[in-house]
Amino acid sequence: MITKRIIPCFDVRNGRVVKFQSFFANERDAGDPVILAKRYDEQGADELVMLDISATHEGRRTMLDIVSETAAQVFIPFTVGGGIGSVAEVRDVLRAGADKVSLNSAAVKNPALISESAKRFGSQCVVIALDAKRRTEQSWDVLVSGGRINTGKSAVAWAKEAEARGAGELLVTSFDEDGQRDGYDLALTRAIADAVSIPVIASGGAGCAEHFYDVFTAGGADAALAASIFHFAETSVTEVKKNLRERGVSIR
Repeated sequence: MITKRIIPCFDVRNGRVVKFQSFFANERDAGDPVILAKRYDEQGADELVMLDISATHEGRRTMLDIVSETAAQVFIPFTVGGGIGSVAEVRDVLRAGADKVSLNSAAVKNPALISESAKRFGSQCVVIALDAKRRTEQSWDVLVSGGRINTGKSAVAWAKEAEARGAGELLVTSFDEDGQRDGYDLALTRAIADAVSIPVIASGGAGCAEHFYDVFTAGGADAALAASIFHFAETSVTEVKKNLRERGVSIR
């Protein structure tokens, strides 16, 4: 049985971890990314994701110094995204200490970036971050530029294309559920998980341990990402894993 993964996520702006509702409303400061990374490593997180959420919108590269400092504190896989727009920038982020790179807006604009990065560094290093907004009950649009621009592109179709071009994983975030704490968008996660054979990481909406169980079972996710409930100590990675094991979910 394939084990499921629990992944804390850092949305970083100006060197601090922040949390928003629906991507950019109701900002809260959550602390220093290096300190948080060490905490989650100690709690037994399976991986970490750090997203420089304003890099693309501000037209700059991701913060390599923070990447290096964070990578030095953890001994688990570490994914970095935000403002990465070329194979050279993928290389720089990996050299700074990341194990994987998350591509979003740049990959939508230039899908060849996926295949070029996968060819040079391996598919295992390439994660496509797919931000989706519900269009109808069973369809979703792809958003870019930190959720600011709706491309009109089908999220499911883009997931299939990303896999075909060599992506190793998909990080699927629901714009509608992000920060709402009502649970993941199970229909979105399931639709994409059924459409591809690569791992799907669900993101957006976690508010309690029950939501992780739901996204692993009904949603078909391979991993679940969360931020607020971990950052503000409402629960811990250790507690979520204990709950899932007690309910029969195979966890790393």
